[in-house]
Amino acid sequence: MENKTLLTVGELAKQMDVTVRTLQYYDQQNLLKPSHKSEGGRRLYSKKDMVKLHQILSLKHLGFSLEEIKTKLFALETPKEVCQILLEQRTVIENQIQDLQNSLAAIDALRDEVIAIDKVDFSKYADIIYLLKNQDKNYWVLKNFSPRLEDHVRERFGNAPANQTNNLYDLYLSILDEAVVLYQQNRSPESEQSLALAKKWWQLIQDFTGGDMTLLPDLMAFNESRDSGWDSEISQKQNLVNDYIGMILSVYFEKTGLSFPVPEEV
Repeated sequence: MENKTLLTVGELAKQMDVTVRTLQYYDQQNLLKPSHKSEGGRRLYSKKDMVKLHQILSLKHLGFSLEEIKTKLFALETPKEVCQILLEQRTVIENQIQDLQNSLAAIDALRDEVIAIDKVDFSKYADIIYLLKNQDKNYWVLKNFSPRLEDHVRERFGNAPANQTNNLYDLYLSILDEAVVLYQQNRSPESEQSLALAKKWWQLIQDFTGGDMTLLPDLMAFNESRDSGWDSEISQKQNLVNDYIGMILSVYFEKTGLSFPVPEEV
């Protein structure tokens, strides 16, 4: 009579809409072991086993891992403990949702870039994905670089260019803001403040290029693209002071006697 209330692994799997392999795995992991055996050694599940399986499947639906269910959830004894672990799981799921939303945004952004590039370039795609993943603030800079400047960044700053170039980017923003202030104060290109700024600007170029002056034409082309593709606020600032920076660099080179080539627009 008792056996009529017991289920084989196949019967339980069918009734609970799981696979036999799943039940066998739960058995191996000591998560849900059959409570009975037939005389022939077949494993049989009781209604109590079925209830426990229902609990496992329900908790899995909430995103808990099998290890968490086995070692944490089934050991809880008070409603307060259950509420606490549910709150913790809620935070985990919220983070997962945010990650998925970021992934969707990255997919949309990458699709736009693929269309803009208009050619298959998985090296470029990888850089874009890396920058999007890390929500890098200088993403707009690197995506507008020429292939040669991209290669230079990889060679000079390693496989994670975003981490290495952020300091230079922050320095650029600081120098740019200083240039805006001096320009608005109508400082002469020959003033002490202007020459000090020119020195900083040229040193920034040196730090980025590593002294490779053959990169200057590419930097000039990048500067020329400031009205399309740049961050709008930074583009406005650069447009405002572009001629002023060119003048102070010319004066700086003349006064210091440096012979490095200076582009008309840097």
